[in-house]
This record gives sequence, C-alpha cells and structure tokens, in this order.
Amino acid sequence: MARLPRLVVPDQPHHIIQRGNDRRVIFRDDDDHRIFLAWLADAARQFKVAIHAYVLMPNHLHLLASPADKDGLSRMMQWVGRHYVPYFNRKYERVGTLYQGRFKATVIDSERYLMTCCRYIELNPVRAALVADPADFPWSSYNHHVGTLPNPLVSDHALYWSLGNTPFEREIAYRELVRQGLSSEEVTTLTDSTLKGWALGSNQFRASLEKTVQRRVGPARRGRPPKLVSDSAPDSVPDS
Repeated sequence: MARLPRLVVPDQPHHIIQRGNDRRVIFRDDDDHRIFLAWLADAARQFKVAIHAYVLMPNHLHLLASPADKDGLSRMMQWVGRHYVPYFNRKYERVGTLYQGRFKATVIDSERYLMTCCRYIELNPVRAALVADPADFPWSSYNHHVGTLPNPLVSDHALYWSLGNTPFEREIAYRELVRQGLSSEEVTTLTDSTLKGWALGSNQFRASLEKTVQRRVGPARRGRPPKLVSDSAPDSVPDS
C-alpha cells in the first residue's frame, strides 16, 4: 500500500520525532547541540514555524511546533538537515546518512494534548535515566518554561500563557504539571501516534480534521464491514 503523505495542518501544533540511523548517536558533545539549535532557530524564523517545546536526546530529537503553512515543517527540517548532517560527518570523519528516514510527525489537538505533549518531550531525559530532574538536562525547553533560562527559540503557546496571569504563576503551574508526570498510557499514545502519523485528539477533533483535509487522519476501524440490505449488491468497505 502506498504511504500516505505526511499530514501537516497550518497553525496547528505538531509533535515531531527525528531519530538517528540505526538509533546511533546524533549529538556527541555540547557544540553539536548548540550548533543544531542555532540552525533550528534560523530555519524556524525563515520558514515561519513556532517552536513550543523541544528536547535533543543523544540519538533522537523531539519538537512541538506549529507551522504557518503546510510546507513549513518539511522545509525547516530539510534546511537544518542540509547544514547539520555535513557538519557532523566532517567533524567525526564519517559518511552516509545520519537520520533514520524522514522525520515522523502528528497533528496535536491543542486543548486535549498540547500541555501533555510538552511534558512528554521535556521528561524524555528522565524516562531515559539521563537525569533525575528535567532541570538538570540542558538541551530541552524545560528550563525556559519554568523561568530559569529564557530561550528565544521557544514560542510559548497560548495554552501555556493560560496557566497564570504572571510569568511567576505560569512557571509555578508548569513546574507542578511536570512534577505530576505522565502515565504509561499517555507516553505510549503520544509515541505511537507520532510514529504512525495519525492525528492525536478527541473523536470530534479527528472528525473535524478529516472534513477539513479530505482524508483519513486515524487508523481504519477494525472488523468486517456491515452487510448490505440487498444480497445481490456487492460488498462495500467503509472509508474510515
């Protein structure tokens, strides 16, 4: 079956995962992280993509980002790759691809999953046992959101601003949200939806999105299709 084109919806947040080829390390030292983030900031401005959250893990990365148009995400990721991959290969005297295929992405229902996705991204280093506290990992947006290290790369989403009337209130509220952690079900749902490219949200959100983009945005319902009233009519398979 032909692969569906990546679903990108302008002005809607998307969760993005980019992995190293064969899960190999793609960031080896501090300079690698810094130069990648600098190019990401340049590309985000150039292609009008708002970065709401990020984490750079040793062998993969996560972004939560809203593009202004349907081409912004791909153009941003391609631009960064065209700069970072040659830099990495020259520095470490290697050849060949750095990434494991094209990046994975899913559209996020803001009201239901945006803050959950932010926490999922910024708690990655804790789940991977790299640190005990997300504040101790320097290559994520967590310290920006709790006010200890403002980061011009991050464009705060309106739902983050709704956490409080002052920066202090927002930072305290967000710190408490992260302290509560995530359930294993939430982690699995976010990971699976992104890797499979299915929109993540309520049934109402997905139904509305399907009408807008005129395509299926989630897995087809399982089971045999219902029988038609007329035995002489051919079987039919529902579109969704």
